Amino acid sequence: MNEEALKLTLSSSPHAHSPNSTRRIMLDVCIALLPALIGAIVFFGARALTLTALSVAGCVFFEWAYRRIMKKDNTTGDLSAVVTGILVAFVCPVTLPFWTILIGDFFAIVVVKQLFGGIGANIVNPALAARAFLFSWPLFMNTWVRSGVHVPAFSNPTTASLDGLTAATPMASLHVGAMPEASVLDLFLGRTGGSLGEVSAMLLLLGGMDLFDASVHAFGAAGTGGFSSRNASIGAYNSAYIDIVTGIGMLAFGINFNLYYFLLMRRFRDVAKSEELWTYLGIVAFSTVTIAANIRHLYGAVGTSLRHAFFQVSSIITTTGYATVDFDQWPGYAKTVLVLLMFVGGCAGSTGGGLKVTRVVTLVKAAFMDMRKMIHPNAVVNVRMEGRAMPEKQVRGVQAYFSVYMLLYAVSWLLLSLNGFDLLSTFTALSACINNIGPGLGMVGPTGNFSAFAPWAKLLLSFDMLAGRLEIFPMLLLFVPSTWRGNRLRRWERRN
Repeated sequence: MNEEALKLTLSSSPHAHSPNSTRRIMLDVCIALLPALIGAIVFFGARALTLTALSVAGCVFFEWAYRRIMKKDNTTGDLSAVVTGILVAFVCPVTLPFWTILIGDFFAIVVVKQLFGGIGANIVNPALAARAFLFSWPLFMNTWVRSGVHVPAFSNPTTASLDGLTAATPMASLHVGAMPEASVLDLFLGRTGGSLGEVSAMLLLLGGMDLFDASVHAFGAAGTGGFSSRNASIGAYNSAYIDIVTGIGMLAFGINFNLYYFLLMRRFRDVAKSEELWTYLGIVAFSTVTIAANIRHLYGAVGTSLRHAFFQVSSIITTTGYATVDFDQWPGYAKTVLVLLMFVGGCAGSTGGGLKVTRVVTLVKAAFMDMRKMIHPNAVVNVRMEGRAMPEKQVRGVQAYFSVYMLLYAVSWLLLSLNGFDLLSTFTALSACINNIGPGLGMVGPTGNFSAFAPWAKLLLSFDMLAGRLEIFPMLLLFVPSTWRGNRLRRWERRN
């Protein structure tokens, strides 16, 4: 045997490495802090930028100087000193003297970071340690300028010059047992005293929802569950901004989560070549454009038609179930497309329900493959998905799943028809439940509900919802006798 083939390489951990370098991570942090810096400049004036820039320069200089004096490798290129400089400035008042911020930079970089061994070895956060150290000058660290008082870029404010311009922070008021002087509106808009990093809550709640509603609808979109705290769903807000943000959010959670992992690993080509992704986005685009054209006469403006069409397409194909309008009043073509989207569902590996885009594409390709085999019996053809040939067993598995799906659908539809409701309401009620949508058409449309169904019908629809969510087979196994016989045998063996 070749000795080279048996050669082993020994190395210390870690053996798995992330492709992201420290420099790249720190650069991402700097980019993420830019909105807060812009907010600080708007609230406190140009001195916020000057103080931040000086702090960054100080941290970079002190790290370079320390490493040079100690004859160590220069690490300023990893940008960690830049991040520390920004954070030191962010936890300080805008009026802090320039020499004081440099002292804080020295303490953060040299004492807290470098003396403990450098990045990753320090036991406390350098920026917060610097803030605590700077309270050695309590007069400077407790002078908070009101938001909206713009301090000149290179000024050196004194306590006397700031009389009438300072204000207690909300936390300082609460600390002494008093309510903040600022109104709730001021707190919301950011018109309060504070450090550079305290930005307006308005930037977080730009859409106009209160925090509770925003949380409810965000989680409802993320899990494609569609739960809303409003009877009129998202339509209660009548906001184009909220419609677009929620629509994009639903669409994003209907994408295969493996693709997001590829993005994190910077495997952009794998994402760009995803057949399922392009099929999913193509279906959404085609449905949105054609429905918008079909409903334009209802809303007049093209933009409004596209907005409602995009939202409902995203809501239905991802099986979320939110609504902005009563789409039961839309023309026949628009409703037909939405019903078809109920069955398509989101991508495999997403939070969406339905058949899944991968299965739909596989079923279509398998149908064409079978037709080609009928025309050319000796031809070697196969189903290709994501650039690779699918094993015959896998294709037949998808077809078997679809057969069981349709069998369950037919039996449930037959039983639901005993309620005596119209065909459209019965059909879409079952479609909405087995595919985990929520609203259907007719009596179960966006403005309707399932209350008219008999108790046994509600139990049947509940079973269909669970079956659709769990991919059918786990629920059907409950009715297979061998499933329970096996459990009884194992219990008997444990007792004996």
